[in-house]
Amino acid sequence: MKNLLTLLLSIALALALGAGGAFAGEKMDDMKGMDMGKPAAPSIKIHKTVGVVTALDAKAGTVTFAHEPVKSLNWPAMTMTFSVKDKTLFDKLAEGKKVEFEFVKEGKTAVVTGVK
Repeated sequence: MKNLLTLLLSIALALALGAGGAFAGEKMDDMKGMDMGKPAAPSIKIHKTVGVVTALDAKAGTVTFAHEPVKSLNWPAMTMTFSVKDKTLFDKLAEGKKVEFEFVKEGKTAVVTGVK
């Protein structure tokens, strides 16, 4: 009789622990896709303006624009050189051509990401 009682208590305990584990598993499933250990990646802000190409250096990967103000950065109109990582963008650029362009800031460097 004592063995039967011990067996039943063992089964009840195993079932209780199994149910708790299943419940915990369900809760963990609800949290899938959440990265609790890493800070959120900073969002990349795309800035847009219009400018006239004043110089191109495809070999160095740069373009210089005399551009209008960049409101999103509170920049006045100025002439400055930008990096161009995607070399296919040079096909849309020519000295003296006025274009709309997009760029992102990577540290102190402004990198052109699109040209219209």
